Amino acid sequence: MKTSIQSVLLLIAMLVSTEGADDVIYVYAQVGGTITFELPEKTDFTKHYVYWYFEGGTEIAWCTPLGNKRTSEDELWKSKLFWTGDRSLTITNIPEGNFGTFVGEVKLFSTTISTIRYRLLKLTATVSPVSPVLPGTSLSLVCNAETFQGQKKPQIHWLNPRGERKSTRQSFSMMAKNQDNGDWTCVATYNQIENKAKVSVTVVDLSPAPLRPQYTSKSRPLTIPCSIPDHISWGQINATGIKEVTWHFIPKADPSPQRLFYLSLGSLTWNTVQNKGLRPLGDPKKRSLSLTKSRGTGEDEGDYICALKFKNGVTLSRTVHVQVLQITSSLGTKLISGQQLNLTCSPGHPLPPDLQLKWLPPEQSPLSSSLTPDRHPAHLTIPEVGTGDSGKWRCELWQNNTRLTLAEITLNIEPKLSVWMQVVICSVIVIVLLLVLLIFILYRRRQRKTRTLRHRLCQCKNPKPKGFYRT
Repeated sequence: MKTSIQSVLLLIAMLVSTEGADDVIYVYAQVGGTITFELPEKTDFTKHYVYWYFEGGTEIAWCTPLGNKRTSEDELWKSKLFWTGDRSLTITNIPEGNFGTFVGEVKLFSTTISTIRYRLLKLTATVSPVSPVLPGTSLSLVCNAETFQGQKKPQIHWLNPRGERKSTRQSFSMMAKNQDNGDWTCVATYNQIENKAKVSVTVVDLSPAPLRPQYTSKSRPLTIPCSIPDHISWGQINATGIKEVTWHFIPKADPSPQRLFYLSLGSLTWNTVQNKGLRPLGDPKKRSLSLTKSRGTGEDEGDYICALKFKNGVTLSRTVHVQVLQITSSLGTKLISGQQLNLTCSPGHPLPPDLQLKWLPPEQSPLSSSLTPDRHPAHLTIPEVGTGDSGKWRCELWQNNTRLTLAEITLNIEPKLSVWMQVVICSVIVIVLLLVLLIFILYRRRQRKTRTLRHRLCQCKNPKPKGFYRT
């Protein structure tokens, strides 16, 4: 578990002790943390020498009036001591062996001007069981503050990962939830100085599902998001006993779940049961479990469920609602000038107040200038369409300044025939009918003549050399 780094600035103007005094300032730090000790403000560093000692007089840092600063090269202190300004000594990455008493001395040559003592005590925050855990797991958080005999105990309270005060007890228990993921902080207050120790809690879960439905159309792609948060690794998921990762779909028109994909846990690759035109988006090894599709259809409406199932029976899931924006025309897409047309743009239900529609008619359409920015109804009525209304109509769905999706329809509007064109067409039709009738009459007359001629001819009973003769 990663150790947090703590920085404590000690305000000690009222706590300075004189030479030979037994006053000690108690401060707390976490193993691996950082702490800063300060000297009295009255120290004149242009005249005085400064020395820092640890436990029994081991010199660990010193500073001369000329500004020469040194720190101990001993293995216990090497690369851990830093002068921060003229008055402060900082210890970083505190190991177990650095807890104890620190003494700061200010001297004028061999004369001690002032002395200050700090006793660095260990503050420890622990969690049980050790992370990662699944939502619903019982967690116990414990904060231990080291004390000496006769020393009063510090006041303790806990902060959750969002910085909210959770408990004022040294230890407490809770049921893990997704929002509990992160660093919990034990705050130990002693002599009005706050000291902090942190412990990390990792709750395995999926990233939150979108608050709004995912909107698509026949003109736009569809993305169905699902992912594992960046702070959770597949190793942590496997440690919790993962059993199965799946996608299911519940169509709007049919409540029966349909299995779409399942993940092979060994290779982290998707297997298809039925894809409905969908395909995985991103690499599962990088914690992406999303699906995508190049174009939406009306059959895509419904609920998509991304689920992680564990061996202990726990299932973590996220449901993504998908809705399809469509434009419908009361007369289809092929019309004649002068007809009344109703256009409707809708996802199939009334829109919430924070969603708006925006119509974009063809540039030459008279309606493009009559639609004001604050008036874009879901239903448009055009009393008489004209050839200027022919072309691509677009309807966009917006939330504040974000376009969620758009739908398109292309209208083909033929011009209405004028009176003289109708007369010409009717005349041509009459002429054609008369010609057909005349041809039919001539054909019938010719048939009658042929039939009469056949009655007037016969074949003789006694054939003669040259065929037929008139009787």
